[in-house]
Amino acid sequence: MIRDIVNAKDPRLRVTSKPVNKIDKKIREIINDLKETLVVQNDPEGIGLAAPQIGKNVRVFVMKPDEEITTVINPKILKIYDSSPHGSFKKKSNKGKPAKKDKKIMEGCLSLPHFYGPIRRAKKVTIEYLEENGVKKNKTFEGLEAQIVLHEIDHLDGKLFIDRLIEQKKPLFEYKDGEWEEVDLI
Repeated sequence: MIRDIVNAKDPRLRVTSKPVNKIDKKIREIINDLKETLVVQNDPEGIGLAAPQIGKNVRVFVMKPDEEITTVINPKILKIYDSSPHGSFKKKSNKGKPAKKDKKIMEGCLSLPHFYGPIRRAKKVTIEYLEENGVKKNKTFEGLEAQIVLHEIDHLDGKLFIDRLIEQKKPLFEYKDGEWEEVDLI
């Protein structure tokens, strides 16, 4: 079932999610709801969605960096590789707008649509998790996939990308009518 995505102001997004003890019918329904909700997102397009974003505080997320959807249950970070000193996103030009020549993306969130920021994240992360079928897996994610994994684990830990912007003293931008506009975080 397609679910409404919880808005960033909703207190459920600030709760640490509970581990999944058993992949039962209830958890499978949450996974299906996450998948169905993610694939219909087009303004903006979604590439990751965590269970808290549909109001379910369990440690599950789905990601779709390309055509295939990956389900991640009870992720545990095993290793975070050093992040780039410049981040993995567009740099600000001297006009206060993201530079067009850099093809890297700004991080956003479906719970705060049309707002983005140049968060510095590790380019590579290894996690242990359960697949949808209950099989334990260790996998290293790089580039965009690492960004998605870290963003979604933040959701499971009750954090939003704007928290990372504040920590890193980075600007928040709103993308409106084809233009980037810097907005105040506080």
